[in-house]
Amino acid sequence: MIIYTFPIRTAFIDRDLEMIRPEMKITALEFTQNPAKLPFYFILQFLQLLWLLPRTTQYLCFFGGYHSVLPVWFGKVFKKKCIIQAGGADCMNMPEIGYGNFRKKWLRKATVYSFVNCDLILPVAGALVEQEYKYDPRISSKQGLLNLIPNLATPIQVIPNGFDTNFWKDQKINREPKSLISVATGTSKQSRALVKGYDLIEQLASLHPDIKITLVGDKNYFTPYSNINVLGKQSKEELLALYNSHQIYLQISTSEGFPNALAEAMACGCIPVGSSVGAIPEIIGSENLILKTKNYHELESIVLTTLKNDQSEGKKKSRERIVAEFNFDNRRDLLLSQLIKS
Repeated sequence: MIIYTFPIRTAFIDRDLEMIRPEMKITALEFTQNPAKLPFYFILQFLQLLWLLPRTTQYLCFFGGYHSVLPVWFGKVFKKKCIIQAGGADCMNMPEIGYGNFRKKWLRKATVYSFVNCDLILPVAGALVEQEYKYDPRISSKQGLLNLIPNLATPIQVIPNGFDTNFWKDQKINREPKSLISVATGTSKQSRALVKGYDLIEQLASLHPDIKITLVGDKNYFTPYSNINVLGKQSKEELLALYNSHQIYLQISTSEGFPNALAEAMACGCIPVGSSVGAIPEIIGSENLILKTKNYHELESIVLTTLKNDQSEGKKKSRERIVAEFNFDNRRDLLLSQLIKS
């Protein structure tokens, strides 16, 4: 039996469980992101891992951090394989925007311990392994695991996320003119909104009241602009409808691993505009849709040009790229091959 640990349950956790459960028995154990609850959750997780130990064959963690320390320790002590899927914040040090595990002393120690002592690291993007970061000049250029943990010798294999393009598809319906959409959770916190590039989105909205922008994921996010529509978390079916009613998907984050919503929206025929961070350029695959540095005027130019041009070819190319490069079956096969090896 695989024990799968993670700090918070998300759509990509559910997707991994969907991939693995038909082939192998797996038990999901959610941890916490609340610092005040950490002592309780360490005790709870220790007892859970101890109780399940006789039936456990290996450990799988999404992200490195506090929640991965005990699975890694159990793996070493009881000679069971432990794999960590690196996802984003666990490979970054960006105190300037309040982001990344490596900006906090004890979280950094937990993350380093986990990655150094696990058996295999499976990042969702190559940029999480090592990158020369250039998007925001305030932030250190040395990002990624190999820059932040110079002595890291754990084997690494990149396995990108994969998507069900039979579900995420272009429904061939009319889209709202001059419409943009972006999806992110937790953006009512200023630091999180900054990480997701909402400061640039607000500026775009203020200077172009004719552009309609939908921000999905946190109903408590406040904006003073009437052309920004804020929605809370949505079901898959609701997201499908939203993607199909908008023309452009914005992913102008200051930092990312592999943004799932970007790929989902592209599979639905949204034309992407994204920042040059993490796997975003790799997902989009078109230089003229990439914001090279954090610059409002560059963003404005890309968005206005995209809205002005005929979008039929761009919609088609967006979907084709996800179908060809990031499909569900590829990720499932690669992930299962690593789990079955143990």
